[in-house]
Order: sequence, then C-alpha cells, then structure tokens
Amino acid sequence: MKLYYLLESCALASHIVANEVGVAVQAERIDFATKTVVSSGADFLAINPKGYVPALQLDDGEVLTESAAVLQYLAGLKPEAGLFPAAGTLARVRVQEALNYIATELHQAYSPLFNPATPAEVREDRIAHLRKRYAMLDGQLHGRAWLFGDAFGIADAYLFAVTRWAGFVGLDLSDYANLQAFQAAVAARPAVQAAMRAQGLAVAAPEQAAA
Repeated sequence: MKLYYLLESCALASHIVANEVGVAVQAERIDFATKTVVSSGADFLAINPKGYVPALQLDDGEVLTESAAVLQYLAGLKPEAGLFPAAGTLARVRVQEALNYIATELHQAYSPLFNPATPAEVREDRIAHLRKRYAMLDGQLHGRAWLFGDAFGIADAYLFAVTRWAGFVGLDLSDYANLQAFQAAVAARPAVQAAMRAQGLAVAAPEQAAA
C-alpha cells in the first residue's frame, strides 16, 4: 500500500496507525504547489481528485481518503492490535464520535490560521474556538494516559497529528497540562517516531519527548 502525505499534515496519523498495527505502507510525499508525487512526478490529482491527504492506495489500486476512514480501515486490518474497539460496541462508537470531533472542531478550525490573508478578527475567533475545544479534551485526559483510558488508539493518533499544528499558527496550549503530557507521551512511542522519520520530520530524543 502507498500512503500519500504532505509534510506536517494529518496523514501523519495514518502513518502512525499503520506502524502501530504492523502494516507496511510506502510513504509518498506530495508537492502541494504542483500536486505531484515527489518521487515520480506523477499527477496526484489523477490518484486522488480531491487533491489532499491522506490518500491510501490499496494493493488493488483502490484509493481511500479522509483521515477518519483511513484510520479505521488500517486499524481494522489488525484488530488484535487493539487500536479500535469491536464493531457493535458503544466503545467503538465513542471512538468514532471522537474522530468526528477532531475532524470538525479542530482540524477544520486550523485551516484559516494557515492562510496569511486571513483577517485578524477571524484568526482571533478561530484561536478562541480551538482553545475552548482543547479545554474539553484537556479535561478528558485528566487522570488518564490516552483519550479512552490506558489503551492507545486511532483517535489519539489523529489528535496528536492535528495538535502539532498549534506551534505553527501561534496557538498557545501551554496551560493545558494534560494535553501537553499527552503530546509528549505520543511523541515518545516508537511507532510514532518511525512514522515521523519516514515522513522527514524532526524527532525529539526520548527524554525530550517525554519531558
């Protein structure tokens, strides 16, 4: 399988989950400006007409998109890894609820903050919006290692990847101690560090990641 990604994009979450469950993916970086595959020069729009990542190309040529869908698919390939609860359980629906929350309340809210033309008042509104949503998540993480207790899961991978953007857009989350501890704990996981290296991202030393 091939996983198409942009640097510092949400596709990092999919790569993390693939590593966590032990499914090999070939990471293919996309040039955002030209919409081409860096390694081959291929037209990315011919692979994924949506033009964004993640895009997971299966061995039979099918292409799966949208983070929540890709994460669930990858976790389902190795259910014994325990990253996604069994079908038909409330626990599974709770994880899907979290994925939707991250996608709609966090992921989408960051978009205007990456645009230098976004007016100051819009930026302030999005910053306030994100801080309010992160406050809820910080509370959810109180007294637990991961969003749903002691087991790392696909929602944790997605939250980690999206929250990394805070540093790029000037969103200060330093007062959310539980969230900060969560980010450090995820960053210290071997599967996460392997995914970051494969995507050309800087990886902190273990002691720095866990600090």
